[in-house]
Amino acid sequence: MDEDIKKNILKTGTTILGIVCKDGVVIAADRKMTVGGSIVMGKNARKVFPVNDYLIIAGTGIAADIDRVPKILAAELKLKELRSKSRPTVKESASLLANMNYSGIRQPSMIPQQAGFLLAGLNEDGSAELYTVEPAGSAFLVEDYDANFGSGMPYVLGYLERQYKQGVSVKEGIELAKEAIKSSSQRDTASGHGIDLYTLTKEGIKRVVAQTVDSVYKDQ
Repeated sequence: MDEDIKKNILKTGTTILGIVCKDGVVIAADRKMTVGGSIVMGKNARKVFPVNDYLIIAGTGIAADIDRVPKILAAELKLKELRSKSRPTVKESASLLANMNYSGIRQPSMIPQQAGFLLAGLNEDGSAELYTVEPAGSAFLVEDYDANFGSGMPYVLGYLERQYKQGVSVKEGIELAKEAIKSSSQRDTASGHGIDLYTLTKEGIKRVVAQTVDSVYKDQ
Protein backbone atom coordinates (compact mmCIF):
# COMPACT_ATOMS: atom_id res chain seq x y z
CA MET A 1 0.00 0.00 0.00
CA ASP A 2 2.70 2.51 0.98
CA GLU A 3 4.62 1.75 -2.20
CA ASP A 4 1.49 2.25 -4.31
CA ILE A 5 0.83 5.59 -2.63
CA LYS A 6 4.37 6.80 -3.30
CA LYS A 7 4.16 5.79 -6.95
CA ASN A 8 0.80 7.46 -7.51
CA ILE A 9 1.81 10.70 -5.82
CA LEU A 10 4.96 10.91 -7.91
CA LYS A 11 2.92 10.25 -11.05
CA THR A 12 0.39 12.92 -10.14
CA GLY A 13 3.08 15.56 -9.74
CA THR A 14 3.04 19.10 -8.43
CA THR A 15 4.99 21.59 -6.35
CA ILE A 16 3.73 22.96 -3.05
CA LEU A 17 5.82 24.59 -0.34
CA GLY A 18 5.57 26.37 2.97
CA ILE A 19 8.12 28.66 4.60
CA VAL A 20 8.13 29.60 8.29
CA CYS A 21 9.03 33.27 8.82
CA LYS A 22 9.56 35.34 11.94
CA ASP A 23 6.30 37.21 11.33
CA GLY A 24 4.16 34.55 9.69
CA VAL A 25 4.06 31.77 7.10
CA VAL A 26 4.33 31.79 3.32
CA ILE A 27 2.59 29.01 1.39
CA ALA A 28 2.67 28.54 -2.39
CA ALA A 29 2.04 26.16 -5.29
CA ASP A 30 2.38 25.88 -9.05
CA ARG A 31 -0.63 25.58 -11.39
CA LYS A 32 0.03 22.61 -13.65
CA MET A 33 -2.27 19.58 -13.48
CA THR A 34 -0.96 16.35 -15.00
CA VAL A 35 -2.00 12.74 -15.47
CA GLY A 36 0.75 10.18 -15.13
CA GLY A 37 3.24 13.01 -14.79
CA SER A 38 3.39 13.44 -18.57
CA ILE A 39 0.01 14.60 -19.91
CA VAL A 40 -0.97 18.18 -19.05
CA MET A 41 -4.68 18.24 -18.20
CA GLY A 42 -4.81 21.80 -16.90
CA LYS A 43 -2.71 24.95 -16.73
CA ASN A 44 -4.64 26.82 -14.06
CA ALA A 45 -5.20 24.23 -11.35
CA ARG A 46 -5.87 25.45 -7.84
CA LYS A 47 -3.76 23.77 -5.15
CA VAL A 48 -3.87 26.32 -2.30
CA PHE A 49 -7.15 26.84 -0.42
CA PRO A 50 -8.10 29.10 2.51
CA VAL A 51 -10.02 26.75 4.82
CA ASN A 52 -11.48 29.54 6.98
CA ASP A 53 -10.31 32.91 8.25
CA TYR A 54 -7.34 31.47 10.14
CA LEU A 55 -6.26 28.33 8.20
CA ILE A 56 -4.89 27.73 4.72
CA ILE A 57 -3.99 24.44 3.04
CA ALA A 58 -1.96 23.32 0.02
CA GLY A 59 -2.25 19.83 -1.43
CA THR A 60 -0.30 17.42 -3.59
CA GLY A 61 -1.65 14.18 -5.01
CA ILE A 62 -4.97 13.21 -6.57
CA ALA A 63 -6.76 16.38 -7.74
CA ALA A 64 -10.18 15.26 -6.48
CA ASP A 65 -8.80 14.70 -2.96
CA ILE A 66 -7.00 18.05 -2.97
CA ASP A 67 -10.28 19.76 -3.84
CA ARG A 68 -12.49 17.70 -1.51
CA VAL A 69 -10.49 17.55 1.71
CA PRO A 70 -10.37 21.31 2.52
CA LYS A 71 -14.17 21.49 2.31
CA ILE A 72 -14.62 18.56 4.67
CA LEU A 73 -11.95 19.92 7.01
CA ALA A 74 -13.70 23.31 7.20
CA ALA A 75 -17.01 21.66 8.08
CA GLU A 76 -15.49 19.34 10.70
CA LEU A 77 -13.62 22.21 12.35
CA LYS A 78 -16.79 24.29 12.52
CA LEU A 79 -18.64 21.40 14.16
CA LYS A 80 -15.80 20.94 16.62
CA GLU A 81 -15.90 24.64 17.49
CA LEU A 82 -19.67 24.58 18.04
CA ARG A 83 -19.45 21.51 20.29
CA SER A 84 -16.52 22.69 22.39
CA LYS A 85 -17.41 26.41 22.27
CA SER A 86 -13.76 27.17 21.51
CA ARG A 87 -11.83 27.56 18.29
CA PRO A 88 -9.56 24.60 17.43
CA THR A 89 -5.84 25.33 17.54
CA VAL A 90 -3.64 24.91 14.48
CA LYS A 91 -2.22 21.73 16.02
CA GLU A 92 -5.71 20.32 16.56
CA SER A 93 -6.61 21.18 12.97
CA ALA A 94 -3.50 19.41 11.68
CA SER A 95 -4.32 16.36 13.81
CA LEU A 96 -7.83 16.23 12.37
CA LEU A 97 -6.44 16.46 8.83
CA ALA A 98 -3.94 13.70 9.63
CA ASN A 99 -6.77 11.46 10.89
CA MET A 100 -8.67 12.10 7.65
CA ASN A 101 -5.64 11.00 5.63
CA TYR A 102 -5.10 7.98 7.85
CA SER A 103 -8.71 6.85 7.49
CA GLY A 104 -8.74 7.61 3.77
CA ILE A 105 -6.11 5.04 2.89
CA ARG A 106 -7.16 2.35 5.37
CA GLN A 107 -10.87 2.05 4.66
CA PRO A 108 -11.76 -0.51 1.98
CA SER A 109 -11.93 1.34 -1.32
CA MET A 110 -11.09 0.79 -4.98
CA ILE A 111 -9.22 4.11 -4.97
CA PRO A 112 -7.91 5.13 -1.54
CA GLN A 113 -7.37 8.77 -0.68
CA GLN A 114 -3.95 9.80 -1.97
CA ALA A 115 -2.91 13.32 -1.02
CA GLY A 116 -0.39 15.09 1.14
CA PHE A 117 -0.93 18.54 2.60
CA LEU A 118 0.74 21.58 4.09
CA LEU A 119 -1.45 23.32 6.67
CA ALA A 120 -0.68 26.82 7.92
CA GLY A 121 -2.70 28.58 10.57
CA LEU A 122 -2.98 31.34 13.13
CA ASN A 123 -3.62 30.56 16.78
CA GLU A 124 -5.77 32.89 18.86
CA ASP A 125 -2.66 34.35 20.48
CA GLY A 126 -1.47 35.50 17.04
CA SER A 127 1.26 32.90 16.60
CA ALA A 128 1.52 31.22 13.18
CA GLU A 129 2.34 27.54 12.66
CA LEU A 130 3.00 25.28 9.69
CA TYR A 131 2.38 21.51 9.62
CA THR A 132 3.09 18.92 6.99
CA VAL A 133 0.59 16.06 6.81
CA GLU A 134 1.93 13.15 4.80
CA PRO A 135 -0.36 10.86 2.77
CA ALA A 136 -0.29 7.99 5.28
CA GLY A 137 -1.60 10.20 8.09
CA SER A 138 1.34 11.55 10.12
CA ALA A 139 1.48 15.26 11.01
CA PHE A 140 4.70 17.11 11.80
CA LEU A 141 5.33 20.67 12.93
CA VAL A 142 7.57 22.46 10.40
CA GLU A 143 10.16 24.75 11.93
CA ASP A 144 11.69 26.07 8.70
CA TYR A 145 10.28 24.90 5.35
CA ASP A 146 8.78 21.88 3.64
CA ALA A 147 7.36 20.72 0.29
CA ASN A 148 5.57 17.51 1.37
CA PHE A 149 5.71 14.75 -1.30
CA GLY A 150 5.13 16.60 -4.56
CA SER A 151 7.28 15.74 -7.56
CA GLY A 152 8.89 19.19 -7.32
CA MET A 153 10.01 18.54 -3.73
CA PRO A 154 13.69 17.72 -4.50
CA TYR A 155 14.16 20.97 -6.41
CA VAL A 156 12.40 23.10 -3.80
CA LEU A 157 14.26 21.59 -0.86
CA GLY A 158 17.57 21.78 -2.70
CA TYR A 159 17.05 25.47 -3.35
CA LEU A 160 15.79 26.35 0.14
CA GLU A 161 18.53 24.30 1.80
CA ARG A 162 21.01 26.85 0.48
CA GLN A 163 18.93 30.03 0.58
CA TYR A 164 16.73 29.84 3.69
CA LYS A 165 17.92 31.49 6.91
CA GLN A 166 16.23 31.31 10.31
CA GLY A 167 14.40 34.52 11.14
CA VAL A 168 13.53 35.54 7.57
CA SER A 169 10.69 38.02 7.21
CA VAL A 170 7.49 37.29 5.31
CA LYS A 171 8.67 39.74 2.66
CA GLU A 172 11.87 37.71 2.22
CA GLY A 173 9.89 34.46 2.37
CA ILE A 174 7.74 35.58 -0.55
CA GLU A 175 10.79 35.99 -2.76
CA LEU A 176 12.23 32.66 -1.62
CA ALA A 177 8.96 30.88 -2.40
CA LYS A 178 8.69 32.45 -5.85
CA GLU A 179 12.22 31.42 -6.77
CA ALA A 180 11.72 27.91 -5.37
CA ILE A 181 8.58 27.39 -7.49
CA LYS A 182 10.43 28.71 -10.53
CA SER A 183 13.30 26.30 -9.85
CA SER A 184 11.00 23.29 -9.74
CA SER A 185 9.10 24.49 -12.82
CA GLN A 186 12.34 24.55 -14.80
CA ARG A 187 13.30 20.96 -13.99
CA ASP A 188 10.19 19.05 -12.91
CA THR A 189 8.03 18.10 -15.90
CA ALA A 190 4.89 17.91 -13.72
CA SER A 191 5.21 21.45 -12.31
CA GLY A 192 4.77 24.86 -13.85
CA HIS A 193 2.37 27.23 -15.67
CA GLY A 194 2.19 29.71 -12.82
CA ILE A 195 2.40 30.53 -9.13
CA ASP A 196 -0.20 31.07 -6.41
CA LEU A 197 1.26 32.43 -3.20
CA TYR A 198 -0.41 33.32 0.10
CA THR A 199 0.85 34.84 3.32
CA LEU A 200 -0.47 34.15 6.80
CA THR A 201 0.27 36.87 9.38
CA LYS A 202 -1.46 38.61 12.28
CA GLU A 203 -3.29 40.62 9.62
CA GLY A 204 -4.85 37.40 8.29
CA ILE A 205 -4.60 35.44 5.04
CA LYS A 206 -3.61 37.32 1.90
CA ARG A 207 -3.07 36.20 -1.67
CA VAL A 208 -0.03 38.20 -2.69
CA VAL A 209 1.12 36.48 -5.90
CA ALA A 210 -0.99 35.15 -8.78
CA GLN A 211 1.19 34.65 -11.85
CA THR A 212 0.78 32.76 -15.10
CA VAL A 213 3.39 31.65 -17.62
CA ASP A 214 2.84 32.46 -21.29
CA SER A 215 4.71 30.53 -23.99
CA VAL A 216 6.51 32.81 -26.42
CA TYR A 217 8.09 31.48 -29.60
CA LYS A 218 11.02 33.45 -30.99
CA ASP A 219 12.83 33.21 -34.30
CA GLN A 220 16.52 32.37 -34.00
